[in-house]
Amino acid sequence: MARSGFRSPSSLVPRAAALLLVLSVPRALALPEICIQCPGDVQNLSEVALYCKQTPELMLQGRCCLNGKGTILGLDLQNCSLKDPGPDFAQAHTAVIIDLQANPFEGDWANTFRGFTQLQTLILPQSVTCPGGINAWDVVTFYITNQTCQGQRNLCNSTGDPETCPENGSCVPDGPGLLQCVCADGFHGYKCMRQGSFSLLMFFGILGSTTLSISILLWGTQRRKAKAS
Repeated sequence: MARSGFRSPSSLVPRAAALLLVLSVPRALALPEICIQCPGDVQNLSEVALYCKQTPELMLQGRCCLNGKGTILGLDLQNCSLKDPGPDFAQAHTAVIIDLQANPFEGDWANTFRGFTQLQTLILPQSVTCPGGINAWDVVTFYITNQTCQGQRNLCNSTGDPETCPENGSCVPDGPGLLQCVCADGFHGYKCMRQGSFSLLMFFGILGSTTLSISILLWGTQRRKAKAS
């Protein structure tokens, strides 16, 4: 008697579990390096965990709070024995909240937060000053073991200097205490003084001819040295 192709539901459970495991592997591998820079997971009562749990669409993975697209909205690197945030720190430039307390940080942090325009809450050790200084934040609160920088200010609105950017450029925030000037459409170059589109053909033509000239010069020099020897 031929055996039926039907399988009981209980026999399909292991296959379904294996399939889910396989599907979950690429997601785990795609976790940004900054999220696994420090061992362990985000503590349940940390500020990053509390922020992440307020929105059902957000999830905690490693040391990060991520949205459904894998974008970092929160980063918790507290108590990780870090002397600096590390080379992967820029991966968290989309973060709204970052906790870096209880770390023996050293060095200059002048450009560490360049590009962190979404950052609204930053928790630091007492020994580290809020990036950009107190004027870059709405509220700076000092506690016994840490300090909190809250409400990143838009310096483009608070400088009060109309000459911050050239006439054909506009001011754009670039992180706590940082800004940049972006040329208006149709302008480029030094102080946005050149009008018209930037000619890539001319740029690469000049670059190519210069490289070729230097190569020929070096080749000729090597030949002369070879003949002389």
